[in-house]
Amino acid sequence: MKFLKRLLVLCLSLMTVIVLGACSQEESSASGDGDDNLKIGISLPSATHGWMGALIEEAENQAKELKESDGIEYVMTNAADPNKQANDVDDLISQDVDVIVMLPIESAALSPVGQKVKDAGIPLVIVDRELENDAATVVVKGDNEGIGVNAGKYFIEQLKGKGKVVEITGPPSSVTEQRGAGFIEAMESEDGIEVIASQSGDFSTEKSLEVMQNILQAHSQIDAVFTQDDGMALGVLQAIKEAGREDIKFVTGAGGGKGVFENIKEDGLISATFLYSPTMVKDAVKIAADLAKGEEPEETMVIKEATKVTKENVDEHYNPDSKF
Repeated sequence: MKFLKRLLVLCLSLMTVIVLGACSQEESSASGDGDDNLKIGISLPSATHGWMGALIEEAENQAKELKESDGIEYVMTNAADPNKQANDVDDLISQDVDVIVMLPIESAALSPVGQKVKDAGIPLVIVDRELENDAATVVVKGDNEGIGVNAGKYFIEQLKGKGKVVEITGPPSSVTEQRGAGFIEAMESEDGIEVIASQSGDFSTEKSLEVMQNILQAHSQIDAVFTQDDGMALGVLQAIKEAGREDIKFVTGAGGGKGVFENIKEDGLISATFLYSPTMVKDAVKIAADLAKGEEPEETMVIKEATKVTKENVDEHYNPDSKF
């Protein structure tokens, strides 16, 4: 009899342990763990020039802030070419991230990748260079066409409607196409201005130096140079100095880099640039966080103004501590 009582007590104790264990497991599941956290995937090019390096830093800083404030995790990747970026995005999709932020290295090459993201049901925030399809949920960019148009108007004004101009463009992308189209559109109103050379500097100071050296050898008379990027403007400036050319009246850039601002402040050959701040990626990451939470975007196209910066207003924008 005593044995049966002991057996009964043991069975009851065992059942209690099982029930408590099940409850504990349910509570753990309900409270969630790290695997339940929202996650942003960020796919960016490698830092091939100062603007991109600053953008990468801004993106990571903003993602860290969101992790601390909202507990949103992030995964960041960098690629040197479109194939690597495509693989990076495939990997982000396989990680089941809640939203992806992408700055495409090339618009055409990454458009099918953007479609993959859309087909996977993942919101996509595109920064800077647009895709050639409608895969993006939100696009955040500077006013690329406005940069070209404003630069064209500046050239007409400074050259008084007459002169020989060189254009240094970026690699194949929506940014390059829009800046170039805006510039040509503005210039078409003046028959006296001729674009005598247009070559790609790949948004690289070194490449632009090399390209400009060749252009200088091929053309004995150049009045001004329009570059689509501040880093390229610095490369062009170096080529002109090394060649000892004095026929070129001015060079313009785009972006808002510290080195270009300093040349403008010193009355250097670079006389103007047009803002295209890398801080735009902070807006993109914030929007991505909202999308990850299931919120609808307030806008599907966010465009930053292409403000002209010259000697008159450069002090308003110059930051000596800027890394760009």
